[in-house]
Amino acid sequence: MVTQYKNLINGEMISTSDMLDVVNPANEEVIGQVPSCGEAELNQAVAAARAAFLAWSKKSIEDRRAVVQAISATIKENSDELFRLLTAEQGKPHAQAQGEIMGASMMAGAQSTLDLDDEINEDSEERLSRTRRVPVGVVGGIVPWNFPVMMAVQKIAPALLSGCTIVLKPSPFTPLTTLRLAELIKDVAPAGVVNIITGEDSLGPLITGHPDIDKITFTGSTATGKKIMEGASKDLKRITLELGGNDASIVLPDANVEKVAEQLFWSSFTNAGQICVAAKRIYIHEDIYDELSAAIAEYAKHVKVGDGAQQGTAVGPIQNKKQYDRVIELVQDAKDNGYKFLVGGDHDPDVPGYYMPITILDNPPEDARIVAEEQFGPVMPLMKFSTEDEVIQRANDSEYGLAGAVWTANPDKGVEIAEQLETGTVWVNEFLHLSPFAPFGGHKQSGFGAEYGKEGLLEFTYPQVITVKKDNVPA
Repeated sequence: MVTQYKNLINGEMISTSDMLDVVNPANEEVIGQVPSCGEAELNQAVAAARAAFLAWSKKSIEDRRAVVQAISATIKENSDELFRLLTAEQGKPHAQAQGEIMGASMMAGAQSTLDLDDEINEDSEERLSRTRRVPVGVVGGIVPWNFPVMMAVQKIAPALLSGCTIVLKPSPFTPLTTLRLAELIKDVAPAGVVNIITGEDSLGPLITGHPDIDKITFTGSTATGKKIMEGASKDLKRITLELGGNDASIVLPDANVEKVAEQLFWSSFTNAGQICVAAKRIYIHEDIYDELSAAIAEYAKHVKVGDGAQQGTAVGPIQNKKQYDRVIELVQDAKDNGYKFLVGGDHDPDVPGYYMPITILDNPPEDARIVAEEQFGPVMPLMKFSTEDEVIQRANDSEYGLAGAVWTANPDKGVEIAEQLETGTVWVNEFLHLSPFAPFGGHKQSGFGAEYGKEGLLEFTYPQVITVKKDNVPA
């Protein structure tokens, strides 16, 4: 019997007559069903959030902080159940799923320590002027399928801490763990403060266009982000968009080949490459290109691809059929153009599950689709470069600007190059590290606004300036 999950609206777990199937990408079997919500259910959730906002926004930040910390603790206490369910619906190996669950707990706990202190603009004999931060109102959160729990919590925690209420929509591909979390936290926050509803992709535009939603926070593709920005413009909703990336890594000739080969591999292939800040293009200096590309390819041969619930699996399936087909299309394009493969390239369509073998290409041209487009799958193009100026220009020659990395034995040189990359985040001798206290956001078409840190928290607020004239008090 397939488990049926319920939505959280106004503190109650509710269902609908229409249900959506959720598929395990490792074997294509239905593992759960969730409500297929439409306008009626969305209106219920938004009305609950609007009603709850009146009292919630007036609570002290300490009271709101306590609720966010309780959500963090609940995730941690139930991590064993949650990470196994996450693997079943998302596909990532147990160790990575556990990392996401515990990371979500940690992020919420850390962000709960942030403050929204008033700022004094002027304190003179004439006047006192201060800026306070007030919550935007009702937030609509739309979450992707690659890190469904982390991204859900990343929207819930700062929204609540700021004094907002939220209506959250998980991806229809990966709603199960989020709905189980909803059940676990339904009594942690007051009714209506957190509402979680599921539905087809068509539910997203209804959220974006809803007149009683004041802000949209979205993580997903750039194409969808543009549509959200257009829809939100009709009533000037505030927006935060964390969008696609075609992230470049640059390996300088002084890098230690033996040391960086494994790290470069995982910078691309963690979560089967389904990470917005994964290394999508790796540029290696010509002096070490042959040696390093061979070392990465050799390492790849010993990495097990399979069901994330099975022991020893290091790379799971692609999460859904649509993305699976897109990755296959990009790889086929590379084959059709005669590009050289160091590893992989062939998949077995007769094996159940959305499996793509680890695939590494050898120095395809810059205009190849596999280089110019975001793969979002277990595919890595390696490219050769000669000079720093050349590789910086190539790395920046993209409509995206989310993240990048520089690998070198000279950190000062790494920073020098990092400062010339047109991205929101650059790592030197590291990859995939995000801090709850540092802002994360994209340049160019990789996003709008910021998440994490104080800047991410401020995205859920308006500044309000109050000025008092000291020498003009009525008698």
